Amino acid sequence: MFTKSKINDPIETPKEATKPVTATPAASPLSKAASKPVSLAQPAASSSARAKPVSATSTSGGPSIISPDLKVFGNLQTEGDLQIEGTVEGDIRAHLLTIGEKAIINGEIVAEDVVVNGRVNGRIRGQKVRLASTGQVEGDILHNTIAIEAGAHFEGSVQRSDDPINEAKAKPVTQAKAS
Repeated sequence: MFTKSKINDPIETPKEATKPVTATPAASPLSKAASKPVSLAQPAASSSARAKPVSATSTSGGPSIISPDLKVFGNLQTEGDLQIEGTVEGDIRAHLLTIGEKAIINGEIVAEDVVVNGRVNGRIRGQKVRLASTGQVEGDILHNTIAIEAGAHFEGSVQRSDDPINEAKAKPVTQAKAS
């Protein structure tokens, strides 16, 4: 069950418990500390209170998100996860790429996992590619595993590959048109 948290309870050491409390602001050590400006660039005094730096390639922080009102002109590359809700005019390289329902991508996509809920005009290369029922793809797909849900729109060729991400130029084998 639940127990009462002691987070808000004051912590007293035996030394502090025996000291008298003064009401004058000049004598209070807290008022002196509060009046000093704090620099965010200075490290904390205690090593246990210091925050550890986060690596730029860390993928544990969640996906990077391109919001619906953002239009990007240029290529995007990350080793982490990327969620696109806006428009991208350029190539995209990511670990996991999720394309939102209202998103529009004009360019090549290279990712381990690709989930298409929106519109893609260009080639997709991925280990796992999934076209959701709201997805629209006009371009070739080079994949290891593919799933196309009922209702998805796809025009292009499909080719299975053991290593679609590193395969440079694959010739289309199967022509497919699904609506």
